[in-house]
Amino acid sequence: MSDGISVAAPAKINLGLRVLGKRRDGFHGIQSIFQTVGLRDELFVKPLSEKNVCRIHCEQMTLPKKNTLSAAYEACAEIFGGDVPGVEVTLEKRIPSGGGLGGGSSDAAALIFALKKLGVKVSKDAAHEVALKVGSDVFFFLECEARENFAALVQGRGELVEPISSRADLHWIFVFPGVFSSTPRAYARIDEARACEKLAIDFEACDLENIYRRPIKDWNFTNDFTSVVAEEYQEIRRALEDVRSTGASFYDMSGSGSTVFGVYEDASHLEAANQWLSDKWETVSL
Repeated sequence: MSDGISVAAPAKINLGLRVLGKRRDGFHGIQSIFQTVGLRDELFVKPLSEKNVCRIHCEQMTLPKKNTLSAAYEACAEIFGGDVPGVEVTLEKRIPSGGGLGGGSSDAAALIFALKKLGVKVSKDAAHEVALKVGSDVFFFLECEARENFAALVQGRGELVEPISSRADLHWIFVFPGVFSSTPRAYARIDEARACEKLAIDFEACDLENIYRRPIKDWNFTNDFTSVVAEEYQEIRRALEDVRSTGASFYDMSGSGSTVFGVYEDASHLEAANQWLSDKWETVSL
């Protein structure tokens, strides 16, 4: 029996997030560029002699009984049957929960990678079956394979992942407003806003990769969640205004929130911005 293995689970940022119409399967279509960043969780996965057991330990937070790790393990056990060993998972949690950075989905993908390293024969198609059962962002994290500077155009419900050449000249700051933003609630708010014509509906294709290649100051990405989620949480509104006031070349909210980020063209500007923001907020600069 192996002593166990460690697997990294990187965070992602959304550059532009267009929420399209609702599909026949009940999911909304999306169009976004996802990029992994240096913030990450770590999983240590140890195989057990028992079958059908997934014990999860996390000192940083109390995980709900049903979480993405347990869901991923259950889906793997269902799909791969007796080939899946019982496991003990120690999760070092650094990516904020409910922050729009994909932490739970990245953790799920990392567990799939760990099971593969422990000898479970996981094909790409089978891994995608697991992702269908766990969450739409898992597809991206399966594609990135724990790389910390990986970018892709993501479409469909999240299952269409087209890798693109990632930029290495971006300096990031992340501000954590301290509120939890529910993804289902955020989608519901978009539907409500569109129903009463408070939010424009634009389902035309957009060349997000072309925007990504421009100088940062010329980015015009739009996150459809930002306005409706910031309307609900004053902390997010304040964080967006504070990041803007530092002179960030671009700033927005990631995913369905609540993390706010700024992008800077040089490290000295990033350092000055972080010194000011960290007096008011919990921040990470990369």
